[in-house]
Amino acid sequence: MLGLVEWIRRGPPMRAHDRPTVEAQLDAAALACARQGAQLTALRRLVLALILQAEGPLTAYQLLDRLKQTGRRATPPTAYRALEFLLEQRLIHRIERLNAFVPCAESDPHEHAAQFLICRRCGTVAEIEDDAVAHALDRAAERVGFHPARAVVEIDGTCAACAHAA
Repeated sequence: MLGLVEWIRRGPPMRAHDRPTVEAQLDAAALACARQGAQLTALRRLVLALILQAEGPLTAYQLLDRLKQTGRRATPPTAYRALEFLLEQRLIHRIERLNAFVPCAESDPHEHAAQFLICRRCGTVAEIEDDAVAHALDRAAERVGFHPARAVVEIDGTCAACAHAA
């Protein structure tokens, strides 16, 4: 499965005119929030748009700078509240190692086992969803009596483009 960040950057395995626009993704996110009884406010929508349009993962402070460039008077707590909402709604993911945020690759936000491939050279983050990895982690935890609530798998390495360029 191709991650959304990678999908936006390189294009999906389909014709370009079939690719959803950022605006269409924002509309789908607003509908998903409404189904959960939540509201994608103008600020939350703007934060999500900035993350969707980013070339790669964005830190909170990079996001804050971009918010200020749009003319919004945003403070760190404002940005963090918007990010917290988007995380709760499963519209974005936090890449722990980078302390940065990327859009969720799933078009219909839900709880899913996601793994992240992080290129050390170019910083590209690709989201994959491999249930076998999630089940293997669950089984390993069960063997030692641990009951995981959530697992974030982040794999450092080199993406295909950087490996090919080397």
